[in-house]
Amino acid sequence: MKKGLLALSPLVVFVALYLVTSIVAGDFYKVPISVAFLAASIYSISITRGKLIKRINIFSRGAGSAEMLLMIWIFILAGAFAHSAKVMGAIDATVNMTLMLLPSQMLLAGLFLAACFISLGIGTSVGTIVALTPIAAGVAQQTGTDIALVVSAVVGGSFFGDNLSFISDTTIISTQTQGCKLSDKFRVNSFIVAPAAIVIFVIYIFMGQGMTSPAGLKEVEFWRVLPYVFVLITAMFGVNVMIVLTIGILLAGIIGMAYGSYDFYGWLGAMGDGIISMSELIIITMLAGGLLAVIKHNGGIDFIINHLTKRINGKRGGELTIAVMVSIVNLCTANNTVAIITVGGIARKIGEKYAIDPRKRASLLDTFSCATQGLIPYGAQVLMAAGLAQINPISIVPRLYYPMAIGVAALTAILFRYPRRYSK
Repeated sequence: MKKGLLALSPLVVFVALYLVTSIVAGDFYKVPISVAFLAASIYSISITRGKLIKRINIFSRGAGSAEMLLMIWIFILAGAFAHSAKVMGAIDATVNMTLMLLPSQMLLAGLFLAACFISLGIGTSVGTIVALTPIAAGVAQQTGTDIALVVSAVVGGSFFGDNLSFISDTTIISTQTQGCKLSDKFRVNSFIVAPAAIVIFVIYIFMGQGMTSPAGLKEVEFWRVLPYVFVLITAMFGVNVMIVLTIGILLAGIIGMAYGSYDFYGWLGAMGDGIISMSELIIITMLAGGLLAVIKHNGGIDFIINHLTKRINGKRGGELTIAVMVSIVNLCTANNTVAIITVGGIARKIGEKYAIDPRKRASLLDTFSCATQGLIPYGAQVLMAAGLAQINPISIVPRLYYPMAIGVAALTAILFRYPRRYSK
């Protein structure tokens, strides 16, 4: 018991240093999140047994794992694409086109709906956020709307596809670990989250009533929109997000140089500035990966899982345990895919023991992991959106209504045995 709590104590250090001190100070900019992770990381290494070099190696392997490096590559490419496209004029042109095509009262709801459909097509919340966040930030600035609110609509909508798409990692892994078909899981999942999406869409319509498109919009230069159009369309066809961003960078450079937005060296400079803008995000990602690797090595995640599975009573208890397990591990790993992989096998054993439908199990794993991932300020999605919009990630979290809604919907599905057909 004591060993397990000690293994989890670095998370307490992180929360205390970042959240508590920020709340006391009344300013979330007082303590940089990277400093909080650094302090927690040093503490985690100090409480781990063994030679110092071995403890550092455990941390380093977590910070430089394949999953962490993949995210970092995406962050680098996203930064280079976003800034080179911005300097080329893609954001301003896309914002003008958005303002021209959508009624003012539908801007907020329209961005949420666009994020839902794009993420459903490409199967990744990160790719959707990369494509739409600069546009959302531009719309907010042009209309005088709270930028955190507009960006949160995109982030929230991006989890719609992350949770439901046939090509989403979370969907594939949750169905594989529970032994059910993608189409069956999609059907059950839709019953749970579709009502939540509709409710949030209606709420955004009402919240967007006060938004007004600015007068005197410039004529839309459609050729400047091409990089974003290319990224969205190719991503929707399932092309790897790294390939999409690489070609998007080249396209932005070609168009920008062809129309005099910058020369070759200006394009390289824009890419460099974009990469530098992601530096804190990259540092946070590596520190979080190392910290969580040490926690796992010390038995923290195993402690959580074993402690939760001791007192299961019936189907409802089994489903709640699966939900709590994947949510807590997601909090510890800041990665919903890793969380599902970690608890998938245990969730299947629990489900088989208490005759929980595998389609329901897969849906709960995916939905609760997405809800948790969407609400943690140190998750890749929130950090990415905050980095692209140049705002504090904490300012986005209270406005992430869709992740909150699907969490409530999934909990309701457990408590009220819904959908009935898959809850018998």
